[in-house]
Amino acid sequence: MESVQAIKQRFGIIGNDPKLNRAIEKAMQVAPTDISVLVTGESGVGKESIPKIIHQLSHRKHGKYIAVNCGAIPEGTIDSELFGHEKGAFTGATQTRSGYFEVADGGTIFLDEVGELPLTTQVRLLRVLENGEFIKVGSSKVQKTNVRIVAATNVNMFEAIKKEKFREDLFYRLSTVDIHLPALRDRKDDIHLLFRKFASDFALKYKMPTVKLTDDAVNLLLKYRWNGNIRQLRNVAEQISILEQNRTIDAKTLSNYLPDAGNNLPAVINNAKSESDFSNEREILYKVLFDMKSDLNDLKKLTMELMKSGNVGEVQKENEQLIQKIYGDSDSETFDAQDSNDVEVLSIPEHSEIKEEQDTTTDDKYHFAEEIEEEETLSLQDKELELIKKSLERHNGKRKLAAAELGISERTLYRKIKQYNL
Repeated sequence: MESVQAIKQRFGIIGNDPKLNRAIEKAMQVAPTDISVLVTGESGVGKESIPKIIHQLSHRKHGKYIAVNCGAIPEGTIDSELFGHEKGAFTGATQTRSGYFEVADGGTIFLDEVGELPLTTQVRLLRVLENGEFIKVGSSKVQKTNVRIVAATNVNMFEAIKKEKFREDLFYRLSTVDIHLPALRDRKDDIHLLFRKFASDFALKYKMPTVKLTDDAVNLLLKYRWNGNIRQLRNVAEQISILEQNRTIDAKTLSNYLPDAGNNLPAVINNAKSESDFSNEREILYKVLFDMKSDLNDLKKLTMELMKSGNVGEVQKENEQLIQKIYGDSDSETFDAQDSNDVEVLSIPEHSEIKEEQDTTTDDKYHFAEEIEEEETLSLQDKELELIKKSLERHNGKRKLAAAELGISERTLYRKIKQYNL
């Protein structure tokens, strides 16, 4: 049997990570058998190499090897692609067609992204795994096939089973042996090695000098999370090889090719929380404004009552109750006007002052009430204007988003914008 190093050289696999070596060892061990294999790992880790190793080291190596991307085939035609169809089975079926399972008889089929298969197709696939039988679309004749199935997915299969998007019985038939490929971020020692290999390949391909990384660029390369894994690293190496005139790449230059290079914290941030927070803050602010309006109206009524009647004692008592309502309980039983400028506004004038006020004309009384109403309205308008401005700035002038945040319709917001000339 070939060594792991020989297999890596044969199939162009770069890296010395123990987890990678273990995955290749498992592929070599199961290759001589006919058991089904499920290859798992994130997108871009190179899962397509494992079924090739299994096929080439098996007794089926002289048979057909067909790789099928299940996620790229429309749901309406995938049964026809995999199992074939009879003439007239559906609109456009002008002739009988053989499916992959019929063509690959005696060979190997690699079902990439198997987690994307529709449930109806999963039932058909389960039958093939159980007894090697399938039926073409539009036919009633049962056909036999002798195919080795190797599947791969980047989907969390247990979550898919829980959500009833994947059959549990099919999962266990596919994953007789599970081979997991590690993410690139878990293969720190292989990252720079892979970059140098890609840079060398692209230099040869485009007939230009090979790019090299400075020490700080290598450190950035190793710290980056590589969510796209090997595929992303290869793309970065190709971009730099083509676009950069200077063949020595420092960290600043490299960071231009790495999205979010300055934010590689492993913590997961829940962005869904912010929207609800804004909504809660808005509701609280509106409640405070309405409470303020109610309190101001009560104070206005007290003032008007004081102006019309000289009953200072009763008004003073209600005044103190209002003060306690607004400012909360206090250690002292009474409030002094010197403790707060706001309380000073509510202080009750002397009897002589009341008498003087009573001597004023009725027009003066109503004029005074109108001034209070105007000050109150202006205050609320200012708050409303401030809220609208902040919301529009936060959403870069997008009225629909601002209206949703403010809890009003877009038409109402548009009317407010015209009213305040924003």
